[in-house]
Amino acid sequence: MKRLTERVTKKARRAAVRRAPAPRSRDGDAEQRILDAAHAVFVRRGTAGARMQEIAAEAHVNQALLHYYFRSKERLARAAFERAGSQLMPAVIRVVASDEALEEKVAHVIALELDHLSRAPYLPGYIIGEVAHHPERAQQLIAAMTHGLTPEDIRPRVFGALKRQIDQRVAAGAMRRIAPESFMVNLVSLCIFPFAARPLLQAILGLDAAGFERFIARRRDDLVSFFLGALRP
Repeated sequence: MKRLTERVTKKARRAAVRRAPAPRSRDGDAEQRILDAAHAVFVRRGTAGARMQEIAAEAHVNQALLHYYFRSKERLARAAFERAGSQLMPAVIRVVASDEALEEKVAHVIALELDHLSRAPYLPGYIIGEVAHHPERAQQLIAAMTHGLTPEDIRPRVFGALKRQIDQRVAAGAMRRIAPESFMVNLVSLCIFPFAARPLLQAILGLDAAGFERFIARRRDDLVSFFLGALRP
């Protein structure tokens, strides 16, 4: 009797499996919510401090659905990191490689960087921390920033355009000599550093969140004249 019951139970299970509906198609809205939530949590806490439960709660999904789409924390971290990287520099690269006048490029890059980082103040700290702890992600970051282009593709476009403009101004006596690589690194660093060191700066300068926003608003104007002034002969 027991064996008969077991056989019937097994047959019922097999029949249930055959009748089970096929897995539902991927829900693009849920997947996007998960990626948005992961981006927010990873940028805020870093990969080591992020928890899948917190991401699921922020996305308003259960953890089973989270694992259905991304399988593991590492895959989700990679997707969030690529998204963060894609937001960091592409617009700046386009401006620097463009035909805009050099002074206009400086003002344009500063506006782009400060506007974006004001909306995502934890982004620089997250990127720096991730690359410091996971050096292998540097190439992943570059690919995300340049939409798949290699540094060999980017360097001639960015630094070539800068070098031509710098050479013209040096020849006219309007600017002192500076390597285009130094020009670019100095400009971007001046924009990024206050956000990367925000907690430290707020403590040193005695700024609350509103005070820091006012500090960045002043910097938006001061930085253009400071940077261009430092290049005059």
